[in-house]
Amino acid sequence: MKILVAVKQVAALDDDFEIRSDGRGVDPEFLVRDLNEWDDFSLEEAVKIKEASAEPVEVVVVSVGPEEVDESLRKCLAKGADRALRVWEDAVQGSDPIAIARILAAVARREAPDLLFAGVQSSDQSFAATGIATAGLLGWPHAAVVARLNFTPGAKSAVFRRELEGGLLHEVEIQVPAVLTIQAGINTPRYASLRSIKQAAAKPIELLGLGDLQPGASEVGEAGSLSRVRRVYVPEKGRAQLIEGSAAEQAARLAAIIREFTGAPP
Repeated sequence: MKILVAVKQVAALDDDFEIRSDGRGVDPEFLVRDLNEWDDFSLEEAVKIKEASAEPVEVVVVSVGPEEVDESLRKCLAKGADRALRVWEDAVQGSDPIAIARILAAVARREAPDLLFAGVQSSDQSFAATGIATAGLLGWPHAAVVARLNFTPGAKSAVFRRELEGGLLHEVEIQVPAVLTIQAGINTPRYASLRSIKQAAAKPIELLGLGDLQPGASEVGEAGSLSRVRRVYVPEKGRAQLIEGSAAEQAARLAAIIREFTGAPP
């Protein structure tokens, strides 16, 4: 039995930063990178299933990105993943969430897992699209925002609870193989021990290129993406003004401000 966990190395802004010269992103020197928060919960859920199972369960983590992503993959290995895969070549640069989903779907076809976990969203872009798009490309049943999961390895279905609006919980049975996007708070992610960190440093990370998978260069990167970053910028700061006086004076001043901005006659 196998669980494939899609993870992402996300970027957070340093206190001071500069926009790249092309205006489409932040200069990499000003970014702090780490494993996506939601993916940490996905990995923990997979490892918990493995540890509670009477039959062998393999947990495989996969990420799409350049060599620096290996740091996050080794963190996953230290926390209990059995294997790590990284997909990258220059043609993948600039892929949007749907192009990334094409790559993950190809990896899933190659690995044939019983379950594919992904975080609900990434903390840097928050599109919440990649996991569900992957399910659509695979033609697998799927569910988003999973807050509790009951699954016995070898079973043909899993039962989960997901969050709905208004504080409601939705309990559903789903057939496997399936794609589930995992919500933060479903468990308590573990810390990696020093021993497991040292062991993870010696484990190989398998590098896959497009030649190892189905998508061609025209289906990934900017060529295969339907959305593109036009520009990244810091918005102008707004202004605030405290209007004092009686209710009538405040109303008169507010009316004057509105006329000033709309160009209406006094």
